[in-house]
Amino acid sequence: MTDLIRYTSPNFNDRDPAVALQFIVLHYTGMKTGAEALERLCDPNSEVSSHYLIEEDGRVFQLVDDAKRAWHAGKASWRGITDINSASIGIELVNPGHTHGYRPFPAAQISALKDLLGELIEKHRLSPIGAIVAHADVAPTRKEDPGELFPWQELAEAGFGVWPEPQPRDYGHAEDREVQNMLREIGYDCPQTGAYDRETRPSIIAFQRHYEPNNLTGTPERETIARLRALARTIK
Repeated sequence: MTDLIRYTSPNFNDRDPAVALQFIVLHYTGMKTGAEALERLCDPNSEVSSHYLIEEDGRVFQLVDDAKRAWHAGKASWRGITDINSASIGIELVNPGHTHGYRPFPAAQISALKDLLGELIEKHRLSPIGAIVAHADVAPTRKEDPGELFPWQELAEAGFGVWPEPQPRDYGHAEDREVQNMLREIGYDCPQTGAYDRETRPSIIAFQRHYEPNNLTGTPERETIARLRALARTIK
């Protein structure tokens, strides 16, 4: 059982009862220190919060009760749901982010995250495969966290999420409409224009940050297409 350090953030309200709790959104704090992040998440003037914050040394802080709607996702969408705050639990991972010296997430922090994810998934009867998403996934035009250094494959190997394993048949040309359809099937809020455009690019970059972190081109290249096909097939 995770040893929680209780902090109180005033930045929450009631969940929309019409929206089922079904996701866990992972963030990085994007601030220089965890102490600064805690202060901001508990400052009523900031109007932001999360349910949990995990320090780099593995300490876990609970700021908002799971039953309440923390204000962590902002304007976001996933699988057609636009009130992501009502539909999710938000977890902030202390990391300075791309602005203040982005760095790998320490083993102690990821170990604590795995423990917390296991408890939350069991407690709220969430899908270990489909529940866990990045802030960048649900808000690709605005956000990039927790970013390409986050160990998504390690989490998937521990049973949290899925890591696409393309088959030979997954490689090959894809029309722009197919790429957009696959992104939407996975969950991204992607336009259905049938042509690659600037509205599609943020979703592709978010996908690459999550599933192809060594390639952040924002274009549907050979490996990106193969991983899209493998993931879309897995989640059906």
